[in-house]
Amino acid sequence: MREDGQCGLVPPPTAPALSLPPAPFPWAGAAGAAGKMAVALRYVWPLLLCSPCLLIQIPEELMEPPVITEQSPRRLVVFPTDDISLKCEASGKPEVQFRWTWDGVHFKPEEELGVTVHQAAHSGSFTLTGNNSNFAQRFQGTYRCFASNRLGTAMSHEIRLVAEGAPKWPKETVKPVEVEEGEPVVLPCHPPLSAEPPRIYWMNSKILHIKQDERVTMGQNGNLYFANVLTTDNHSDYICHAHFLGARTIIQKEPIDLRVKATNSMIDRKPRLLFPTNSSSHLVALQGQPLVLECIAEGPTPTIKWLRPSGPMPADRVTYQNYNKTLQLVNVGEEDDGEYRCLAENPLGTARHAYYVTVEAAPYWLHKPQSQLYGPGETARLDCQVQGRPQPEVTWRINGIPLKELSEDQKYWINPENALILSNVQPSDTMVTQCEARNRHGLLLANAYIYVVQLPTKILTPDNQTYLAVEGSTAYLLCKAFGAPVPSIQWLDEEGATVLQDERFFPYANGTLGIRDLQANDTARYFCQAANDQNNVTIVANLQVKDATQIMQGPRSAIEKKGSRVTFTCQASFDPSLKHSITWRRDGRDLQELGDSDKYFIEDGRLVIHSLDYSDQGNYSCVASTKLDVVESRAQLLVVGSPGPVPQLELSDHHLLKQSQVRLSWSPAEDHNAPIEKYDVEFEDKEMEPEKWYSLGKVPGNQTSTTLKLSPYIHYTFRVTAINKYGPGEPSPASETVVTPEAAPEKNPVDVRGEGNETNNMVITWKPLKWMDWNAPQVQYRVQWRPQGARGAAWQEQILSEPFLVVTNTSTFVPYEIKVQAVNSQGKGPEPHVTVGYSGEDFPQASPQLDGVEILNSSAVLVKWWPVDPAQVNGHLRGYNVTYWWEGSQRKHSKRHVHRGHVVVPANTTSAILSGLRPYSSYHLEVQAFNGRGAGPASEITFSTPEGVPGHPEALHLECQSDTSLLLHWQPPLSHNGVLTGYILSYHPLDEGGKEQLSFDLRDPELRMHNLTNLDPHLRYRFQLQATTKKGPGEAIVREGGTMALSGVPDFGNISATAGENYSIVSWVPREGRCNFGFHIRFKALGEEKVDYLPSQYVSYNQSSYTQWDLQPDTDYEIHLLKEKMLLHQMAVKTNGTGRVRLPPAGFTTEGWFIGFVSAIILLLLILLILCFIKRSKGGKYSVKDKEDTQVDSEARPMKDETFGEYSDNEEKAFGSSQPSLNGDIKPLGSDDSLADYGGSVDVQFNEDGSFIGQYSGKKEKEAAGGNDSSGATSPINPTVTLE
Repeated sequence: MREDGQCGLVPPPTAPALSLPPAPFPWAGAAGAAGKMAVALRYVWPLLLCSPCLLIQIPEELMEPPVITEQSPRRLVVFPTDDISLKCEASGKPEVQFRWTWDGVHFKPEEELGVTVHQAAHSGSFTLTGNNSNFAQRFQGTYRCFASNRLGTAMSHEIRLVAEGAPKWPKETVKPVEVEEGEPVVLPCHPPLSAEPPRIYWMNSKILHIKQDERVTMGQNGNLYFANVLTTDNHSDYICHAHFLGARTIIQKEPIDLRVKATNSMIDRKPRLLFPTNSSSHLVALQGQPLVLECIAEGPTPTIKWLRPSGPMPADRVTYQNYNKTLQLVNVGEEDDGEYRCLAENPLGTARHAYYVTVEAAPYWLHKPQSQLYGPGETARLDCQVQGRPQPEVTWRINGIPLKELSEDQKYWINPENALILSNVQPSDTMVTQCEARNRHGLLLANAYIYVVQLPTKILTPDNQTYLAVEGSTAYLLCKAFGAPVPSIQWLDEEGATVLQDERFFPYANGTLGIRDLQANDTARYFCQAANDQNNVTIVANLQVKDATQIMQGPRSAIEKKGSRVTFTCQASFDPSLKHSITWRRDGRDLQELGDSDKYFIEDGRLVIHSLDYSDQGNYSCVASTKLDVVESRAQLLVVGSPGPVPQLELSDHHLLKQSQVRLSWSPAEDHNAPIEKYDVEFEDKEMEPEKWYSLGKVPGNQTSTTLKLSPYIHYTFRVTAINKYGPGEPSPASETVVTPEAAPEKNPVDVRGEGNETNNMVITWKPLKWMDWNAPQVQYRVQWRPQGARGAAWQEQILSEPFLVVTNTSTFVPYEIKVQAVNSQGKGPEPHVTVGYSGEDFPQASPQLDGVEILNSSAVLVKWWPVDPAQVNGHLRGYNVTYWWEGSQRKHSKRHVHRGHVVVPANTTSAILSGLRPYSSYHLEVQAFNGRGAGPASEITFSTPEGVPGHPEALHLECQSDTSLLLHWQPPLSHNGVLTGYILSYHPLDEGGKEQLSFDLRDPELRMHNLTNLDPHLRYRFQLQATTKKGPGEAIVREGGTMALSGVPDFGNISATAGENYSIVSWVPREGRCNFGFHIRFKALGEEKVDYLPSQYVSYNQSSYTQWDLQPDTDYEIHLLKEKMLLHQMAVKTNGTGRVRLPPAGFTTEGWFIGFVSAIILLLLILLILCFIKRSKGGKYSVKDKEDTQVDSEARPMKDETFGEYSDNEEKAFGSSQPSLNGDIKPLGSDDSLADYGGSVDVQFNEDGSFIGQYSGKKEKEAAGGNDSSGATSPINPTVTLE
């Protein structure tokens, strides 16, 4: 029985809740029992073995000891107008009688005036009516209720009634409180005493709360404390309000007038504690209750810290309130004993207080006595074990009477463990006992009865019950039996042997049989046998063991980036006879798809989470379940990403700004499961460059503050960004702005240069200081210069704001010493370094002396020259400009054709390899030295390249003549590279690799065709043709094919004819692999008149279409395709129009050749106009791509396009534009094509002998490589040819 009067059976430990279907009671099992005893058996079992699912009303004819079911709380505080009711209700049979005591004296409420006794059954409660303060206080005291019937007496706990009147503030005269500025003050509250302490509020006369902070705070006692007063605290209406919750009343104290005297001599001082006032104090804390400690200090606003010298603070149970002045520790335990120390600190010192806390406890149960049923002759034992600090005193009562007041001949005794023991009990020993334990912190009371009856054995569990369980689990077979004496229970198998021989089988005291680690062969029938001295009863329990649910593959823990998705999978096996399901949980709560949201996708044992956020991380589990078991597999999901923003910045140590320093602190950012590696501290100057942030440096991730070294005169606004391995997070909010004082410059400009752009000046330039280095609102530059070597000569100087200065009237190319120094309103920068610059350059006066041209092969030569005299350079020697052009081929009748090649070599190189030249050609070569002003005079030489092998023939066509012969047509190579001496024709069958190749030496260079006979009609051949010079054969052109027989009957697949009014187009698709052949097309007009044949036309098979003109409109034509009088194909077509007209004699203007000729002339004129326009827009420069705009004859072929531009090799074709002079396009430095455009772009490579094999690349080169821009004349800044 529970204390509340309800009965319940505690299930065996770890036993699963089984839902058992009802089963019929097959037999009574109480052989020989009397009818009255059967009734008793039927209804008394809930007193022994109650189950939540088997509650039965006890009939009136059966007695039941009294049990207290409801009572008032131990402490009852009442106020005027409150209803006062003292409750005491109990159950029992026969009907319970009630009596009360008041302060230990018998009290009859029905005889008291103004007291109403409840007349309900099972109730002894009464109510005090007409309550007022005097009436209620008359009934104050300690009450106790006793409920009795024939079986014994139950007793309630003590009920203490406390009556209070309406709270009132005692009248008092409140004097003004006068205090000097900066001094502490305490405004007292002192509310009226009450059994229920009131809530305190401080307000002003406008019902506005007094603002509290680190300086002003209210203590736990209700007083208002000022650590130091300010003149703004000067008010006459500080009012303390007390809210009494029980009385539902708010009362207020008289207003307090606080007068603050201003002073100019406030003295800083170290803290002093206003509460507590002494150095230490001792407190008693009750176990399970909260502990509140408080320290309030005065002085220049101090900060409060709490320490526990005996160990760490229990962080999960400690909170700091009231600006750290209050420590609250919840759920106090014995381990919280010890010293707690508060420290009040400010820059001038520390004050401290030590709290010594002793933890004590009100009594609590270790083993509470329980009501029990006994049979005659048994020994009854009621245990009453309690604990508390100090140790509680335990006393026993029987039927409400203390043991010491009973006669000593009773058959009971109290053992050392405070257990009440009765031996050889009889029905007359039925009683209700009370165990009471108390110490100074509280009292415990428990009622428990001893009911002595004699009953036969009865099993309450239905017979033939079926239990389902899975392998590996524990099954619980129930056998709830009762009787008096208590029956013994044993479990037997089908053979009648006890099952307890197997260690996996274990019994419980209530008759339940447990079987752990179930196996499939445990499926069987088991028998429970219960017996006492009157009878024995047996029931059957059926156990079925099913396959256990198993998760074959569970979800795996994952670490995923924010914004990605994750998939968890789960595969499980189940018993086929059981209904099963797979569900998903997150942190123990079921997951479901969220309607229209695509956050979660759950299907077929898969969980997909989309668009991961940090809120999605947690423990995800797959739950595979049947009605018998549940298996869960967990996985942890961590969502990682860049850190969160730094929440808060704080600037301190502003006094360090004079030393250009400040301390920056911040709160740590969320690391999002990846440790913060560093913090990036940035600043912005909203005056000079708003919205532009600069980094001041990185701070390790385990630090949250740094002292920053700042530059003078910058309006600093800071922000901090956390960085982890996934990148930077969002920056923090911007800090307040601080301004550093001005100072003289700490840096001077860099990259100081002196160069002339005219022959008689020098331009001094430098890289200006960034605004961060100005150290003031403005900065200027002090520029000094003098000729180099003129020691003792005075410096000339100017102070400028712009970053350049032009010095005029200088000599040509003279060195100068130059200094540039930063200057602002606070002074000058450091002493600057001296830089040497030069006045303007002039053109070189001397040309390089050539050392000859060495022929390397038919397309490359090595050019060498002697270095030029530096004295004649008139400037810095930048390099050498090598220009060469093709003057013509050594063949007769070749037309002169000029195209310039150009290359630039560095100043330290005196040779160059010219590659990609045309063999068997004459070239003119010039070499010039150049400086920043331009190129000097040229040295000239002419050289010739030797003969080489020719290029491949341009075309090779196969034409079928018969089944054994082919006619080969070709075109000569574009690049002869010498004098052609003929051709080499070779061929061999493709299908018979063993046959040797046949070769013909065709010694006529003008030959364009050759007929091959005696070919195998069933084989395909590979034909190879090479042109030859004296140097040998060149590259071959290859074709494959066979004779007419191999191609089969001529096939005009997909042939069709379309027509207009006076023409028709015949088109066909040549079959792949068929050799070319010629045939005739003839049109024949059909009609009423005689047949009109048009002249036949010869057509090639590979031509794929033919157009016939001069047809009559609206006329039917028959088309014949003929080869050697053999009809290959026949088709018909009809022209469009309204009727046949007689065409006038055709003139030459309607001939196709004339129309084509006129169209070609118009196209050429249009091209010429476009070229003229381009040349005019380019300033007369010639195009590097002229070779693409001029017609190439059969003996000319362009050379390979190289990296550094190109030159044309069309030997017999003149340029479409005239050749500009060599020096006409060379521009002086400072023009659009100045060498400055190519600074640092020379890419030089050298052979092992030191010869130059690199290339000069730059902006102009890229324009030339495009093929559409013009190229200037040869100059050191306009290269057109690459050296290889």
